[in-house]
Amino acid sequence: MTMILMIILLVVVVIGWFVGTQRMLVSLDENVNNAMSQIGVNLTSRFDALTGLLDLVKGYNEHEYKTLSDVIKMRTSIGGTSKASDVEAQENMISEAIGKIMAVAEAYPDLKSNTNYQNLMNSLNDYETKVRQSRLVYNDSVTKLNRTIRMFPTSLIAPIFGIVARDYLKTEDSKAEMPSMK
Repeated sequence: MTMILMIILLVVVVIGWFVGTQRMLVSLDENVNNAMSQIGVNLTSRFDALTGLLDLVKGYNEHEYKTLSDVIKMRTSIGGTSKASDVEAQENMISEAIGKIMAVAEAYPDLKSNTNYQNLMNSLNDYETKVRQSRLVYNDSVTKLNRTIRMFPTSLIAPIFGIVARDYLKTEDSKAEMPSMK
């Protein structure tokens, strides 16, 4: 009788651990998805600010307007299931567009002194900061998830639930410094 109770108790403990681990893994995975979605929201806001700048540039340089318009149209949505490489591709597009806007602003000083231009550049600067913060949260969430699914015995059941390691967002040395918004 006591042997049967011991076996039942062991089965209950194993099932309890299994359920608890599954819930923890789902929670960590959702934190990573949420962090990626936050990056997407901030990237969208940056693209909106770029679109506003694009309208200002249109009146100054039609060629740059066309080039920037094409870059902005190539953007894709970043969401919870996006990969780090998707974010990095968006970052490269935004950096390219900002560089072109800066070149136009240098060529046309009256554009630089435009109040709308200055306000949009300040907004863009704010979004840059928010994206950096979102990237930090994402990488922290990925660290927690990856660490958990690599540890024994969780490493045995994570694949059962389809929870896999995620890639980190990396910063290239050339992008370590925020571009000048002046």
